[in-house]
Amino acid sequence: MGVGALCLEGKGVSGTMEGTRTFLDVKEYPDPEVQRDRVLTLEEWQEKWVSRKIGFHQEQGHQLLKKHLDTFLKGGNGLRVFFPLCGKAVEMKWFADLGHSVVGVEISELGIREFFTEQNLSYSEEPITEIPGAKVFKSSKGNISLYCCNLFDLPRANIGKFDRIWDRGALVAVNPGDHERYVDVILSLTRKGFHYLLATLSYDPTKHAGPPFYVPDAEVKKLFGSVCNIRCLEKVDVFEERHKSWGIDCLVEKLYLCTEK
Repeated sequence: MGVGALCLEGKGVSGTMEGTRTFLDVKEYPDPEVQRDRVLTLEEWQEKWVSRKIGFHQEQGHQLLKKHLDTFLKGGNGLRVFFPLCGKAVEMKWFADLGHSVVGVEISELGIREFFTEQNLSYSEEPITEIPGAKVFKSSKGNISLYCCNLFDLPRANIGKFDRIWDRGALVAVNPGDHERYVDVILSLTRKGFHYLLATLSYDPTKHAGPPFYVPDAEVKKLFGSVCNIRCLEKVDVFEERHKSWGIDCLVEKLYLCTEK
């Protein structure tokens, strides 16, 4: 699969996937295959919400998304925006307030209910007939629909196609052995001219088992390169004191924009 996460000396560097590495102090990590067999069950993810182990939630939203929002939206109006493994991401409200239609999928019903409560949005819920035991939660305005089910079951619900996909905390949360399956689902939901914005994390995978999982450049290229043009918009040092408990001393977030070839 290849090597090569980057540990930055600076706080943010922009460039293409091919061009950026020559401008950075590059630290190569061992092959990410060490995480290949790591598996978290859906029940374990649900338990994270119950036990409040949701350090992945960002109350102020994602700063790189704010910075590159115009590049992502590209002036589109009334877009359909998909949030895989959405949790209670505040950005869903941002897009809805901008006039876009938002659809998310999340295994935790608790997380979905907290989203609507914390955003002061009234909502309704109904079963998804195509997926036994699953529900969909819809804002009263009808511009936000959150499906409570396994992402891999979602295509059975015929949710349509999307203009934009914001993947932060999704690919990095999917079990590494399911990456190809995940990407197949994601790409099956895209409309012509789609923009797929992806945030990944780089760290030494021999020191932290994940999740979030280490996704190197080579994996992004392998997963999306055959159908997408891939541009790395920015790389940022996001290491915080709390990450020391992971056993790592470097954490880099990368933001990629994937567009149709």
